[in-house]
Amino acid sequence: MSASTTTQVTCPSCGTRNRIPVDASGTPRCASCHGPLPWLVHAGDAMFDAVAVRSPLPVLVDLWAPWCGPCRTVTPMVERLAAERAGRLKVVEVNVDEAPGTASRYGVQGIPTLLLMSGGTVRDRLVGALPEPRLRQRVDALLDQAAGREAGRA
Repeated sequence: MSASTTTQVTCPSCGTRNRIPVDASGTPRCASCHGPLPWLVHAGDAMFDAVAVRSPLPVLVDLWAPWCGPCRTVTPMVERLAAERAGRLKVVEVNVDEAPGTASRYGVQGIPTLLLMSGGTVRDRLVGALPEPRLRQRVDALLDQAAGREAGRA
């Protein structure tokens, strides 16, 4: 993938617009205030490994389609998690109509499907629209597991 593939993110702390490479190797920070930035990117089949599997942060993958009603319910929750867990979580949105290879690779049979990944491995899978508190609980469990693995390497 080209290093010029970026996404724009507005810093929740100071409002500065920042460009972030979708496949950056670190944790994105604001160029102005240096606060952590929410990391939400869109990926297709060609970019998925670079932006999700090789991510340095735990990843919440949202496999969705624009025609799916439950997906439209889940998307705002996923985007809030990206903002609230800035610096700790990367969110990757995958439109299954545009990325059938990724959907097939992960055995997606119903949408929305949310994959919780860390270290390139799927750690948890959620199918359907969960209530937001339950989604938060599962994401936080992933973040806690990832932090434990990092602490074990230190």
